[in-house]
Amino acid sequence: MSDSIATQLYLISPPKFDPDGFAAQLKEAVANDIVTCFQLRMPGVSEAELAETARRLAPICWDHDVAFLLCDHVDLVKELKLDGVHLEGNVSEQAVKEARKSLGEEQSIGVSCFSSRHIAMLAGEAGADYVSFGPIFDSATKDMDADPDALEALRWWAVMMELPCVAVGGLTPDNCSDCVTRGADFLAVVSSIWNHPEGAGTAVKAFEKTITGATS
Repeated sequence: MSDSIATQLYLISPPKFDPDGFAAQLKEAVANDIVTCFQLRMPGVSEAELAETARRLAPICWDHDVAFLLCDHVDLVKELKLDGVHLEGNVSEQAVKEARKSLGEEQSIGVSCFSSRHIAMLAGEAGADYVSFGPIFDSATKDMDADPDALEALRWWAVMMELPCVAVGGLTPDNCSDCVTRGADFLAVVSSIWNHPEGAGTAVKAFEKTITGATS
């Protein structure tokens, strides 16, 4: 983790990818200290394929002190001894409590909260380690329109609460400044990293430049 920049990058895998090519991209991206977390999100694949991919990619992250999380699949996180889980969708307070009971205190739990302060507060009370707000902008990854209330929810949370918050949804180096100045602890990014024409490492550096400029 970088000590000089408050806002960090939280990378999320593309929904579909070739493991061979993506491993090289991931290695390039996590080489920068501003990247502190990676979430493997592979909707629609079997648990066996997800586990195989996690076993392959997790060591790349760990070599660079980057936390490796799975989207949902709490049992697999526990089995593979990964760093945590991100719960998305309409997550209940009970689901967060059950995940915490299963994982114990050592592994992290994150929760998607859209623009709901209420859901975020319940998640925090139930044991979440961070909450995410978004989509801030239109999300091509999830085919979702921007939530007009998400940025204000993020700002309010950053001012009022100590639990870390994540901005997510359509973020690019050109549009993420408002999330940084409003107090996002992490920027969750997908296509703007993996689809960058000059490679994932260049994309990460572009985000770092924007974040540095917004906080200087």
